[in-house]
Amino acid sequence: MNREIAYIVSVFAALLLAACNKDTSVNNATEAATRPNILLIVADDLGYTDIGAYGSEISTPNIDSLAASGVAFSQFYASPMCSPSRAMLLTGIDHHRVGLGNLVSRLADNQRGQPGYEGRLIQSVATLPQILKKAGYRNYFSGKWHLGDSNGADPGSRGFDRHFALHDSGASHFANMMSLSGPEKVLYTDDGKPVDELPDDFYSTRFYTDKLIEYLDADSKDDRPFFAYLAYTAPHFPLQAPLASVEKYKGRYDEGFDALHARRLARAQELNLVPAGIRSFPGIDPDRNWSSLSTPEKKSAARIMEIYAAMIDDVDANIGKVITYLRDHGLADDTLVVFISDNGAEGHRLDQGLGPLDDWSKECCDNSFENMGNEDSYLMLGPDWARASMAPFRMFKGFTSEGGVRVPAIVNFPANFAGTRVFDGIATIMDIAPTILDIVGVDTSKLHMDGKSMLPVLRGQSAAVHPDEVSFGWELLGKSALRQGKWKIVRESRFSDWWDADSLGIKRNEWQLYDLSQDPAELNDLAGNEPQRLQNMIALWEEYAAANGVIMPDTARSY
Repeated sequence: MNREIAYIVSVFAALLLAACNKDTSVNNATEAATRPNILLIVADDLGYTDIGAYGSEISTPNIDSLAASGVAFSQFYASPMCSPSRAMLLTGIDHHRVGLGNLVSRLADNQRGQPGYEGRLIQSVATLPQILKKAGYRNYFSGKWHLGDSNGADPGSRGFDRHFALHDSGASHFANMMSLSGPEKVLYTDDGKPVDELPDDFYSTRFYTDKLIEYLDADSKDDRPFFAYLAYTAPHFPLQAPLASVEKYKGRYDEGFDALHARRLARAQELNLVPAGIRSFPGIDPDRNWSSLSTPEKKSAARIMEIYAAMIDDVDANIGKVITYLRDHGLADDTLVVFISDNGAEGHRLDQGLGPLDDWSKECCDNSFENMGNEDSYLMLGPDWARASMAPFRMFKGFTSEGGVRVPAIVNFPANFAGTRVFDGIATIMDIAPTILDIVGVDTSKLHMDGKSMLPVLRGQSAAVHPDEVSFGWELLGKSALRQGKWKIVRESRFSDWWDADSLGIKRNEWQLYDLSQDPAELNDLAGNEPQRLQNMIALWEEYAAANGVIMPDTARSY
């Protein structure tokens, strides 16, 4: 790609957006009294089949209730990793154009200092809460921010009236403020002020929920509608949960990851989330199975899944706490609820491309069986359980194949939407901001968002959010993809050498072509059968990369 052209595109886009952000007028026909409250909930590294409504055995009655009375999306897409997804969520714009072309901790040498790779949400782009504030909303944030903590990138500078924020990519879920990669404490801010220590009884999921309810309660007499963004860090690693929650799942996973994968896949097919009769991704090590593990290995592996399930169970219980608060205060019927995950389940092991994290986990923590799940333990889900969490899809978080980017998504506003159903059309995380603004009555025509309002689909007035000819591009950490209609091309990074791609028939740094309607697991490469289609889609990806200032990394930065 011509770097000068990319730079001009980025600067021109920034100037346009800066000008457009001055004009975010509310449709006069939409009176304040008709604008709903908005509750946006994001789970961190939650897999596609990790909730009951998508095929899980984990107890998630509150999330399932949102799906049962709302719309669940079977083909909803995010970025392969967290901060790019969060940037697109709050702007409706591709992450390469808003400062998060890559995670700041993984910037390659040739990306540093380049437009779109600032490592924070840039100021020239208006965020959803900033626009809503102009429309008369009061805004609250609680949870994982991960969009920058300086140069105007913190929640208070981006439209939130009150906030409690974790600025790092993750942390201990308990009070010790343990970082993911070293001895330094993570950064939390409370309405902009750094937090020196957390309460002794701190547990992330519970605390973030209680903080959000505290904000709502303090302003309960305020007649303005609210926008509340609740961003859980669960079930992101390190896997930690209160013992009482973990004990609920004791023995539930003793049959192993192969049995769980089969059950999850069958249930997802029963729910019409994926087609029947398809092949499922065999895993990065197809020869590894539950029966090959020793008894101690099975015991530890099952405990990891018990902790993971407990974290998701706690997320659901705390979502129920918020919904109960809204119901008790007469707000539930007037509140639009959106629930999503930011990317696929985390399937890496600590020794798979995550050197600094692996080293720190051995130094910081006690991962003996008796201590698993406590605040001084450091565990990851791993590829075997992640395969079940993402059944039937290929790979997991960090990849542009379906296992990294297809996520559960639920929109609930039953009094205003047409029926309850599974929507099987394509939608993306960039569609959420324009959808909310459309419902509120804000004109987005001058905001140049990449996303499109889903409101016609939610109201039953349209069968699709995006026409089949529209294409959707991805790039992160040198991994690339593009989808158009039922077709998708995928290119794995030349740097990800910790897994054996060749054994799965995948050649690194070469494009593969898949028909997702027949092969959502991306196992049958049709590039040789459809050479012209492949070339056409590669050209579309190159157009996407040029338009968004994509800079392919020249060095590996893990994952």
